[in-house]
Amino acid sequence: MDEELRSLTERLRNEAGASPEYERLVATEDPNVLADALTAPGQPLWARELVAFRLGLAGDRRAFEALVLLLNHRDPQRCTSAAHALARLGDPRTARAAAALATNELRVAYALHPVRLLVELRAPEAVPALITTLGRRLRPHDPYRAVALACVEGLGALGDVRARPVLSEALAHPALAEAAVRALARLPG
Repeated sequence: MDEELRSLTERLRNEAGASPEYERLVATEDPNVLADALTAPGQPLWARELVAFRLGLAGDRRAFEALVLLLNHRDPQRCTSAAHALARLGDPRTARAAAALATNELRVAYALHPVRLLVELRAPEAVPALITTLGRRLRPHDPYRAVALACVEGLGALGDVRARPVLSEALAHPALAEAAVRALARLPG
């Protein structure tokens, strides 16, 4: 069993309580049963998360919309699980969705997992989205340093020279300077 799936099922078991529906959704191997549960009215959040995650790991694109919603959730554990499943889903819309979430200033508090997902996907949308997000985080007293740091580290991992100007600007920010030095060292040229 995938370690992330094991962690998710343990967490959701607690949320579900003694629900027989939980055991049914964990045990089934039928993707249609999972997809039906994903769209059935009145399903609790734990059930939607469980089936979306399982469908995502199986490469079933019916999970895409639910996983994107979970990627932008206020609960970091749900975001982590959604990012894990989206990275394995293989849906070409994933990078665009993650880039949109990462660059949405109204939801910047929840941008950490979309930023990390973009780096993992290494999609063409990743570098422009991370440059945009990091540039916005370089304002004085910006409260989203974790997002900025993820962008710096991600741009270093992606190794695209287009990131050089924003990474150079990040050198002036004490919380980002060390990571920016490492990221700049990874860029070609």
